[in-house]
Amino acid sequence: MSPDVDLTLPKPGRHALRDRLLALDSRLFEIAAERNWPFAEPVLPRLSRGANHGVLWFATAAAVAATRTPRARRAAARGLASLALASLTINTLGKRSVRRPRPRLDPVPAVRHLRRQPVTTSFPSGHAASAAAFAAGVALESPSWGAVVAPVAFSVAMSRVYTGVHFPSDVLAGAALGVGAAFVVRGLVPTRAQTGPPPQPRAEAPALPDGDGLVVVANRASGSSDRVRALRDELPKAELVECAPGEVKEELAKAALRARALGVCGGDGTVNAAAHIALRHGLPLAVLPGGTLNHFAYDLSVEGGRGLGRAVREGEAVRVDLGRFVCGDRTGIFLNTLSLGVYPELVRDRERWAPRIGGWPAQVLAALRVLRTDRHPLQVELRGRTHPLWLLFVGNCVYHRMGLAPGRRTDLADGQLDVRVVHGGRHPALSLLSAALAGPLPLPHSRLPASGRYPHPARAETRVSRLRLTGIAPGTPLAYDGEVIDVAGEMTVEKLPQALTVYRPLP
Repeated sequence: MSPDVDLTLPKPGRHALRDRLLALDSRLFEIAAERNWPFAEPVLPRLSRGANHGVLWFATAAAVAATRTPRARRAAARGLASLALASLTINTLGKRSVRRPRPRLDPVPAVRHLRRQPVTTSFPSGHAASAAAFAAGVALESPSWGAVVAPVAFSVAMSRVYTGVHFPSDVLAGAALGVGAAFVVRGLVPTRAQTGPPPQPRAEAPALPDGDGLVVVANRASGSSDRVRALRDELPKAELVECAPGEVKEELAKAALRARALGVCGGDGTVNAAAHIALRHGLPLAVLPGGTLNHFAYDLSVEGGRGLGRAVREGEAVRVDLGRFVCGDRTGIFLNTLSLGVYPELVRDRERWAPRIGGWPAQVLAALRVLRTDRHPLQVELRGRTHPLWLLFVGNCVYHRMGLAPGRRTDLADGQLDVRVVHGGRHPALSLLSAALAGPLPLPHSRLPASGRYPHPARAETRVSRLRLTGIAPGTPLAYDGEVIDVAGEMTVEKLPQALTVYRPLP
């Protein structure tokens, strides 16, 4: 707070209701000061100091995220985002809107006093706002973690009255503002519970008591050993095979010969390989997310071993679409996305640099290298016309943007390919940079016209069930589900509606 802020209380006019409320507030503060709070003296002042500048909540978020479950990480991130919004609102509007002095410390026992007294205005309480925002944000994503954090947040809020630095109404107003901030964040970035499970058609799949008949192949390099152990606890009779990345396809092929259901734990590339083999052998697939992104598993509403274990035991399953591409003698399937143009080149450069400098720095460096290279746009034929494109994105089912959150699919059996393009030109546009850095996410879009004239100068989109591309130059990289290959000539992309049966816990 800047030193020129007036911390004195302006003289109020005659307002009977306000005067009564202020008198009640002061009386409640005095009652709290006079009351003996059992076990509070060694705890509450320390909690109050620990919450300065959000240190306590950053540490709590780190502890929650360290459990390495997807929901816990999302809960920690949502809690911090809510805290940031609440703090920003308090410091820019709240403290400067109501000039209320701090309570007098005379009624408060000296043992409760903070070592350093705050000098900002009293209304509302920033500590209470941060505590409520963090706890509410966590609870909106994960009620179980919210129940753990809530008592700590309540204690921090109460410590502000206990130590004599806030009136009760300051704390109540701050807490209300914090909860409101958490709901604003949820409006901008909806929780997975808001979108609900994808409405795929139910499928017949064998119920496997304790996982008997399920063979799960886990990619050891994905760092998923803790999730594999959790699945072993849920399905003690399941056979678990952990192997190196180069052995995954071989082990999946062996597992398919002896399994009633094929399981896989790894990232999207590993899941793609498992889906290909499950489709060939007519087996249901059990997917345990174990990689970095896990788009398919999360869009399927499978987040961990507990839910997947219940689905396998009870035979809960759905049918989902696949995408297939054919280019010359090469055929492949994709569960999530396929792309041509700059993005596959970016992925290839990123994978080359990531082991040396880390993921995000490699992503930025790859984007800069790709965009600075002198190149020509990709030439593809769409609806009988040739189009220059910097980027072609094809999603298996339609991706929807949820508020400010990245896109996700709410239906994995809609029978559609979601086609997004970034138009070619003399130089890559700013929209290409944002698309390349964000990856295969929904873009602000317009319809791709049959006439070949673009209503939007940079990008467009359409929905089809089949797509034909011609004139692809030799050596053009194609990315699908995180894998990159080279293609040339003519390529066809089509849907395989409801082709794969996958286990998924039903509501």
